[in-house]
Amino acid sequence: MMASSFLLLSGCALFSNKEQPKTPKVASAETLYNYGIDALHSKRYTLASGEFELLQQNYPYSGYVGNAELMEGYAYYLQGEYALSVQQLERYLLLHPTSPDAAYAYYLRALCYYEQIAEVQRDQQGTVEALNALEEVVTRFPQTAYARDAQLKIDLCRDHLAGKEMLVGRYYQQQHIYEAALGRYQRVVQDFQTTNHVAEALERLVEVDLELGLVDEARKNAAVLGYNYPDSQWYRYSYNILRNHGLLPDHSVKPTSKQRGFFGRMWHAVF
Repeated sequence: MMASSFLLLSGCALFSNKEQPKTPKVASAETLYNYGIDALHSKRYTLASGEFELLQQNYPYSGYVGNAELMEGYAYYLQGEYALSVQQLERYLLLHPTSPDAAYAYYLRALCYYEQIAEVQRDQQGTVEALNALEEVVTRFPQTAYARDAQLKIDLCRDHLAGKEMLVGRYYQQQHIYEAALGRYQRVVQDFQTTNHVAEALERLVEVDLELGLVDEARKNAAVLGYNYPDSQWYRYSYNILRNHGLLPDHSVKPTSKQRGFFGRMWHAVF
């Protein structure tokens, strides 16, 4: 028994004299941050996000953490990893709501949604999300350069949404589902008044109104079109349609001589 105890103790002593495996030393917070910035400059975005993440994990109380969180979101954005970028930016804004860089974080978050806008033929939920995020930038930071750029993108989002409504409206009209087409065109006129689609929407309303027997509404929409867009091709089309139906009032505004040269073009030619 004594010999066994001696052997056990000797084994422990021998084991304790062996060199223990060393834990790799992590670079300082400042070094990791600079590594991340260098990686961004050299377009090694995956490496950059990794460096910023490593900094946050190993130095959670460092003064570099806030910037690392924001830059990690930016690195994800540059990689096209928009969902990860939004997640990281929202985490940053939750932890640093009063940061001087909050405006940029909100703007970058909005860009993530904006970059995912689908073609007009596809679902536009992404456009709605982008619009909401961009409007939040304008509301929160109205005097910034971020707000000015966001406003331009808001206009593009609204034009995109109006284009979707027009696309669906034309489809319904072609299928002779006039009530559904009417709703789509009316939404463009009412909700997207500053877009480039309003003139066409008004002209399409004239066509659909006549198909539904809504003569007074057709005249009203044609008058609004003539007042606001007297030089547009859509006014020429609507004027021609009403004239052919014998529905022009005596005081209606006629297109110019240049415009009258287009009277031969009917609405179906522009589908």
